[in-house]
Amino acid sequence: MIDTVRQREAELRRDLVRFGRWLHRLGFMPGTSGNLSVRLTEDRLLATPTGASKYLLQPRDMVVIDPEGRQISGAKKVTSEIGMHLAIYGQRPDVQAVIHSHPVVATAFACAGRALDEPLCSEAVMALGAVPLASYATTGTDEVAASLTHLIPRHEAILMANHGAVTFGSSLLDAFLKMETVEHYAKICLVAHQLGTPRPLKEFEVEQLVLAKSKYQQNAM
Repeated sequence: MIDTVRQREAELRRDLVRFGRWLHRLGFMPGTSGNLSVRLTEDRLLATPTGASKYLLQPRDMVVIDPEGRQISGAKKVTSEIGMHLAIYGQRPDVQAVIHSHPVVATAFACAGRALDEPLCSEAVMALGAVPLASYATTGTDEVAASLTHLIPRHEAILMANHGAVTFGSSLLDAFLKMETVEHYAKICLVAHQLGTPRPLKEFEVEQLVLAKSKYQQNAM
């Protein structure tokens, strides 16, 4: 049992490095910005440290914390934005991974005070649904988690005013794909409005997509 837990931790440490580098290469985590975390066990989380480039991280750099945010192991300090991760895990037992990053176009929407909740693209509707905008909160404070609290239960991705985006899912891959889709959706919305003729899907068309997604998920089980 102990060997299994150690093997899982080693794999997740490597996954955090891998996805951190992908996000950095996409331009979603420039400098030392952004953070990732994953459930290690029922009472342990594995997260990236503060003040580190996600391109340069190594598996040994990751930090283990408990559900209250207390650091259990790791030579470096955990990300200062761990509060938003804890808020998501606390409300969503189904969530296994959380990613916070700053994709350029999606973050521009957040800085302009605009949510990504216009159903312009069927794929985005199926993959994400509406992406709401959380109110502004000072980075690294408890205000961030508080601003997300009422949105976490009903969404898989959230924009954070004048800050960035956060996605969460069943795995690091799932959370990563959602973040990639958030940015793709933001680009589509931007260009559609630049063209001047955005045509949102009708309510019944959105309902059909939601039904199709539900059937797809059932068949995949």
